[in-house]
Amino acid sequence: MKFKFVALILSILFALCPSTRADEFRPALLEIIERDGGWVDVTWKVPMRSDKVLAVKPVLPDFLKAMGPGSGRRASGAWIETASYRAGDRTMNGSTLKMEGLAAVPVDVLVRITLKDGTQHSTIMRSTSTSYTIPKKATNKQLAFSYLRMGTIHILEGYDHLLFLVALLLIVSGFRKLLWTITAFTLAHSITLGLATLGLVNVPSAPTEAVISLSILFLAAEVIRLRAGEKPLTAKYPWVVAFSFGLIHGLGFAGALSEIGVPQNAVPLALVMFNVGVEIGQIAFVTVVAGLIALTKRYLMPSHEFSGKLVPYAIGAVAAFWTIERTLCFL
Repeated sequence: MKFKFVALILSILFALCPSTRADEFRPALLEIIERDGGWVDVTWKVPMRSDKVLAVKPVLPDFLKAMGPGSGRRASGAWIETASYRAGDRTMNGSTLKMEGLAAVPVDVLVRITLKDGTQHSTIMRSTSTSYTIPKKATNKQLAFSYLRMGTIHILEGYDHLLFLVALLLIVSGFRKLLWTITAFTLAHSITLGLATLGLVNVPSAPTEAVISLSILFLAAEVIRLRAGEKPLTAKYPWVVAFSFGLIHGLGFAGALSEIGVPQNAVPLALVMFNVGVEIGQIAFVTVVAGLIALTKRYLMPSHEFSGKLVPYAIGAVAAFWTIERTLCFL
């Protein structure tokens, strides 16, 4: 039973290695800009894999009439198409966008829409939601829910952030100390998320992603040292370590938010709700994992066997893989 449980954990962790998108958030992008005079500019950016464009394409409303063939080019592992359309006396409000082929392709599609009155809309399409209807009139409630949902989805799909939290849970014991540690991590990434989104801090995404994976590698080594009888830095001052690395993780969240786009007329609301969504996902994940760890220690195996070597070494191996790959990306 012990062997099977540990083997299951190892299998799950190593299965994450190919998913280097951990926080690299590289979806397809559909950007629609409505201009005066009935003009609509459309940009479609879709990832390429093995020199082939993913078989996904947008289906625009019928009333949009193409003005010419448009243009296409290849850039940074993606195919980018731009085209202009005429909408006549119609507007994009209330119209529906569809994504053909998305149900069969494992990719997210960011949709950013700017209407001629300055109103902005953002959403994420995926295999389970292949269409999006532009609201006839945007409300703060709709905007808040949209960014809350995107923040929750992002943290639950950000495997590097989740592995960081798992490593923290293996080091920090006691509810009160864990609460302070998670609070410090939350406060730190909220600070840098806000500063980066407002343009006050600008750090390239590639080095940021490499440091995030390096932070996981550091914590994996700390777990091993703790189980060997030492008193590592994280065990002594968990909130200090969590706060320090939380500043870097916040830059990762900001990178995802910048990809999604923030409506200029509602920056504070979008920023706050995205961060709240991140926290909801984070709290849910920590609660579930902490419960599983407690049950495992009590019923399946002693604490030392559970987190002694196999699990932290597996986490460290995944983090090392990400660190090397991400470092090579910007060198």
